[in-house]
Amino acid sequence: MTKFCKVSIRNHVLTVTLNRPKRLNALHPPAHQELSDVFDEFANNEELWIAVITGEGRAFCAGNDLREQVEFDAIVFPEQGFAGLTSRFDLTKPVIAAVNGPAMGGGFEIALFCDLIVASDKAIFALPEPRLGLAALAGGLQRLPRQIGMKRALGMILTGRTVTAQEGSELGFVNEVVPHAELMSAVDEWVNQILDCAPLSIRASKDVVLRSMSTESLEEAMSTRYESVEQLIKSEDFKEGPRAFAAKRTPKWQGR
Repeated sequence: MTKFCKVSIRNHVLTVTLNRPKRLNALHPPAHQELSDVFDEFANNEELWIAVITGEGRAFCAGNDLREQVEFDAIVFPEQGFAGLTSRFDLTKPVIAAVNGPAMGGGFEIALFCDLIVASDKAIFALPEPRLGLAALAGGLQRLPRQIGMKRALGMILTGRTVTAQEGSELGFVNEVVPHAELMSAVDEWVNQILDCAPLSIRASKDVVLRSMSTESLEEAMSTRYESVEQLIKSEDFKEGPRAFAAKRTPKWQGR
C-alpha cells in the first residue's frame, strides 16, 4: 500500500500519480523511497510494459520539498535518484510524463527523465534552483542540453525562468500540448500506439538510442553489442511479427 503516490495497473501499463497535492506534489525522503520501490517493481515485473507518471491536483511536481530540506538540513535521495527515477540509467521500458501542471526543479527533472512528455496547456516548466542558491543536480543540467541543445538549455538554466508548455514544445522537450481536460486521453493515445508494437522491440530501440547518444562516432554506435537487441532476436515476438504479417492478422505480443 503506497502513501505518497497512487498506483494503478491496466493492460500492461503502470500509472503512478504523485499524491502530495497540498505540497504541490513536492517530494520528501519517504516519498522518494516509496517511488523508488514502485519503479523497482516496474523494472522487474515482466507483465508491466509502460509506465505513466502524473500528479494529483493542480501540479505535476514542485520539486524537492524545501521545508523538509530546511528541517533536516540535508537532501536525501535513494540510489536511483530523485523520485527513484533520475539515476535509473538501465531502464529500457518506456516512461511517459503526463504533465498536468507546474513541473519545477526536480519535477522538471522527472519529466526530462521520461521518454515522452505530454503536457496540459496549464503545464509550466523551470529549473529555478539558482534563484534559491541551489543547482539542478538530479539530471536537469545534463539532460536538458542533450534534449534541446546547449544555448537553449542555458537560456533556461542560467536565468531559472519559467516556460509554458507551448514554448516547451517549440524548444523541443515536450512531445505534445493538449487542452487540460484532454491530457490523459492524449496520453492513452500514445500508450496504445506503443502497445501496438512488440515490447522487446520498444526496449531494444530505446536502449540503442540512449546508449548511442554517449558514443562518439556513428561507426562505433552501430558496431556496439547491445544485449537488449540480442534478447529481441532470440524472442518469440521476433518470430510472431513476421508470422502475423504473412497471415494478415494482428500480432499477439508476449514480451518474451
